[in-house]
Amino acid sequence: MADPRLTPGAEPAAGGDVLRGWATGGGPMAVRAQVVLLAEEGVRDAEIARRLGISRQTVGTWRHRWQSAGLPGLEQRPRTGRPATVDEAEVVTRALLAPGGSGAGRAIARELGLSHATVAGIRRRWRLTADAGPGPFVPTVPPLPGTDVWVLGLYADARRAVLLAGTRQSAAAAAGPAATVIGEDVLAGLGRALDALRPAAGRPAARDPAPDGLAGFLSAAAEHHPDIALHAVTLWNDSGRSPAPGPAGGPSVHLLPAKSSWRGFLRAMVALDSTSHPESSRRVYLDLIAALQQADGAVGWLRESVAGHLWSARRAVPEGGTAGAAPRPPSSSGVNQIDLGSFNECVVIESVRLSGTITRGEIAHRTGLTQQSVSRIARSLLDRGILVEDAQRRATSGKPRTPVRLCGTAAHALGLHIDPEVLTAVVIDLDGAIVCTCTRPVSADIDPGEFVAQVVALGCEALEKARGAVREDGFLGIGVAVPGPVDIASGTVLDPPLMSAWNDLPLLYLLQDHFPCPVIIEKDSLAAAAGERWIGRDRRARDFAYLYLGTGVGSGLYLNGDLYRGVSANAGEFGQLCAIALGRVDADGRPELLPECNPPVSVPDFAARRGLRTPGVAGGSTAAYRAVGRAAAAGDPAAAGALREVAGAIGRGALGLVDLLDIDLIVLGGPFFTDDAAPFYLEEIGRVVNDFPLARRLRQVEVERSVLSAEAAAVGAASTIFHATFTPRLRGRDRP
Repeated sequence: MADPRLTPGAEPAAGGDVLRGWATGGGPMAVRAQVVLLAEEGVRDAEIARRLGISRQTVGTWRHRWQSAGLPGLEQRPRTGRPATVDEAEVVTRALLAPGGSGAGRAIARELGLSHATVAGIRRRWRLTADAGPGPFVPTVPPLPGTDVWVLGLYADARRAVLLAGTRQSAAAAAGPAATVIGEDVLAGLGRALDALRPAAGRPAARDPAPDGLAGFLSAAAEHHPDIALHAVTLWNDSGRSPAPGPAGGPSVHLLPAKSSWRGFLRAMVALDSTSHPESSRRVYLDLIAALQQADGAVGWLRESVAGHLWSARRAVPEGGTAGAAPRPPSSSGVNQIDLGSFNECVVIESVRLSGTITRGEIAHRTGLTQQSVSRIARSLLDRGILVEDAQRRATSGKPRTPVRLCGTAAHALGLHIDPEVLTAVVIDLDGAIVCTCTRPVSADIDPGEFVAQVVALGCEALEKARGAVREDGFLGIGVAVPGPVDIASGTVLDPPLMSAWNDLPLLYLLQDHFPCPVIIEKDSLAAAAGERWIGRDRRARDFAYLYLGTGVGSGLYLNGDLYRGVSANAGEFGQLCAIALGRVDADGRPELLPECNPPVSVPDFAARRGLRTPGVAGGSTAAYRAVGRAAAAGDPAAAGALREVAGAIGRGALGLVDLLDIDLIVLGGPFFTDDAAPFYLEEIGRVVNDFPLARRLRQVEVERSVLSAEAAAVGAASTIFHATFTPRLRGRDRP
C-alpha cells in the first residue's frame, strides 16, 4: 500500500499532521506548509501571498510542488547559488552602506545570492524603508527600544562578548552617505580582531577571565554614559552561564536576533550607528580595533562620552545663545541659497574672481565657452546680484564693452579660528573684505561646555556687528579653523596641541545645534591656504604651499586647482617633515617634536641662550616673541640669530615640499609671521629652497608674504565657504 504521505494533491491524515507540524514548528518548512494548507482550504494565491507576506510566484511554486510530488516536493531543496540560511544582519549592513536608488535592493540580492523579495522583507522588518514605520527597529530579544541607536562600548574575553548599545526615542538628524564614514575594511577588521579573542573549538583559553569583569564594565558604562539608555547585547557566550541581568539602573540585557550571526549583527550595528550619527566616524571604530588588537586578556572598551559632551555643551548654551548674546544668524541653505545652476556658472565666476574686472568676450576667450553661453550665464548672475557691471570700456571697433565684476555684498560668511590663547571671529564679503572682527581670550583648560558657549557667543557677536552689511539671503555659512588633527567626517577635534581639555570634542555637531546654517570645520593651515587662494586672486592662481606660523607650524597645499586634504583631511602636518629632514628622531625612530616648529616658544628661548634679555616679558609668550622680533628688526644679533635658526629648520621642511611636489611658490603667513620677523623668515627660507633642491637649475622658487591679515586662519575659514560654493569641480564635492 502506498504511503499516504507521498500522495500528491491530497491531504490524508498522516500528511496533514506533518504539514501542520511544519507550519507550527517555524523554520524554512513553515511557509511551504502554510501555503499548502491554505490552498487546500480554497484560499486564492493572491490572498495567501498577502497573509504570509510572500510573493505570488512563491505561492505558486510550492503549491505546484505539492500537487506534483507531495511532501518530498516540499522538503528542503536549496536552489543552486542560494544560501540555505540567511543572515539578516548582513543584509541590513549592505542595505545601509549601499548607494541609494531603486536598484540597491536587487544589487544586494544578487551579491548575497538571495531573492529580491527576501531582501525587501528584511528591510521592512528592520524598518529601513520609508513605508515600514518609525525606524530603524533592531529585533534583538527583547527588541531594543527607541529608534536612535548608538554603539557605545564593547566587552570581550575568551568566554563571551557583549556589545553595549545606547538608544533614544527621538532620532537624530541623519549623517551623510555611509561610504564617507565607514568602510568594508573597518567592518572586516573589527570582526577579525574580535574573533581573535575567542579560542578555537576544543582549545582552552589562554587566561580565564575575571568573574566580575563584565559586571564592572557595565557599572562603568552606566557612569560613563549617564544620559542615554544602555543595552547589553550578548554576541557570544561560551561560559555555560546565562547572561546575568545588569546592575540596578544599569544596562538592560538582550540576545541576538533569531536570524543573525554575531559577526553580522556587529557589522549591522556599526553601519547603523555610522550612518545615523556624524560623531560615529571611521576613527571611533579604528580606536576599537586597536583596543582589541592590543588586548592581553579581557577588553572593556567605552567610546568617548559623546552624550556627555553633547548634553553638557547644550546645557551651557541656551537656545538663543548666551545671556546678552546676539540673535541666531539668518537661516540659510548655503550653496542652495546662491543656487548655482551648472559647472559653467562656477567657471564664469572663477574667471571673474581671478581677473577682478573682465568683459564677456575675455571670459569666453579664457574659458573656451561660446559667447552665447557666457552672455546667458552672465545675464543670470547679474539678475541674481552675484555680478555687477562696471563702467563701459571704449573699443577700437564696434560698440563699447561692459566689464563685469563680483558684487562683494552678494554673499558673506563667518570665519571662526580656535587657538589655545584666543578665539577670533570675522565676517567677510565675497571680495574677501573684512566686515567686522571680534576676539576673545580663552584658557586652554576651560571646560568643553563653557568653551562651546564662548565660541557660539563670539560668533553671534560678530554677526550682530555685521547685521547692517549682511543681506538676509546672502549669508552662506560658517567656517571653523581648528588645530589639527581633526576628524573631518564627524567634525571632532581630536588631540589639539596645548588644548588637552578639548580632546575628542564633537565641535561640528555642537555648533550645528546652535547655528541653523552650513558649518564647515577645517584644519587651520588648510583654511589659511583656502583663504590665500580666494583672496589672492590671480596672484595665487597656481600651485603653492602655505606655511602657517602659529602655535606650531603647519602647511596647506593648493594643488591642481583645489585644496589637497588627503585621505583623512589632515594633510600638512609639517613638524615631522622638518624633524626627518634634520635627522632628529627618538631612539625608537619616531620623529621628534621640534622646538623650532613652535615659534612663540623657541624664538625667545633661542634668543635668551644667545644673550638677549627682555625685561618684564615672560619667556615663551606672545609678548616675548614680539619683543625678540622688534629687537631683531633693530639690529640685535642675538634676536636675528634666533629667528634665522628657527627659519632654517622650517626651511628644511619647505625644501622637502618643494622637491616632493615640484612647486615654485611658498607663501608664509599666520599670527607669528609678524612685520618685524618677516624679513628673516623670507630670506632664510628662500635661500634654503633655492640653494638645495635637486632641480634647482630648472625652477626658481618664490617665497612670498601672505595676502591675508594677522587673522589669516579666521579669514581662511570663512573663505572655505566661498571656496566650497563657487570653485568649479568636475568630480563630486565632498563639502557642503
